[in-house]
Amino acid sequence: MTPEKVPVERRFHTRHRARTEVFIRQKSGKSKRCKVVNLSVNGVAIHTADMGLGKGEVVELSFAINLGPVIKIHRRKARVAYIRNGITGFAMENFGKR
Repeated sequence: MTPEKVPVERRFHTRHRARTEVFIRQKSGKSKRCKVVNLSVNGVAIHTADMGLGKGEVVELSFAINLGPVIKIHRRKARVAYIRNGITGFAMENFGKR
């Protein structure tokens, strides 16, 4: 009898649903405001229909964080990890190395 194959979870951090938007800027200068689906410590899934992104492409993500009277812009470089059904998964680089 052979053991059943169980899918291996490759994520190291829990995903959290998000109700926020992010600006995505490609190296070409093209940018678009998109809705975030979920976030984790090192990654984010975003609705990105019609952006023409490719797997492995590096972009800049800009999150606006509302701190009451102040809005902070949080920028991260991210690499496209997957594209499925209009949702793009990004792996964020250099997280916490500032």
